[in-house]
Amino acid sequence: MDKLKNLLVVCGPSGSGKSSLIKRLFDEIPNTFGFSVSHTTRQPRPGEKHGVDYYFSSKEEILNGVAEGKFLETATFSGNMYGTSFQSIRNVCDSGRICILDIEMQGVIQVKAHKDFDPVTIFVKPPSLEVLEERLRGRGTETEESLQRRLDTAKREMVYGETPGNFQAIVVNDDLEKCYQQFKNVIIEKFKEKDIDVMQICNTATGK
Repeated sequence: MDKLKNLLVVCGPSGSGKSSLIKRLFDEIPNTFGFSVSHTTRQPRPGEKHGVDYYFSSKEEILNGVAEGKFLETATFSGNMYGTSFQSIRNVCDSGRICILDIEMQGVIQVKAHKDFDPVTIFVKPPSLEVLEERLRGRGTETEESLQRRLDTAKREMVYGETPGNFQAIVVNDDLEKCYQQFKNVIIEKFKEKDIDVMQICNTATGK
């Protein structure tokens, strides 16, 4: 179980830019982090692959897995279920990498309640709800109804994310470059406190 403590939990409203930050982290510090592939009941989007982007599952499959104790966390978002299995985390940790969980607020609460885990937790915050709405509208993928659902969820996530003690660090994504440097530095420092050298993992993996 010790290896499973090498977790990085990243949370933030849809449109906060957390995916861009994580992608850049993967590019700059290669072979150090790995995604736990989540299960979801939603339909695949164009280009998404089963077992790579998500395990596309039925609600029954996920609920059966929960009943059998196979999931660390599950959440329902926009009418779809999402979940992180212990096996998907183990797959990453067994490879010597730090496992990243990009999960919703409901999932964060469940992970933090699990006594066997001591994750590094970061909340990615948009500058304001107005900016967040602009970003979501700019995607052109939301109906007015789904947009309002995301904004309502974002309001709750912002309250939770800004509450002292819920996250080890909060980064505000008003400028991607500035935010990324803060994001990376927090990760390096927080794992250093756990006696894990993020840069050493990278150097070892790349043969430097």
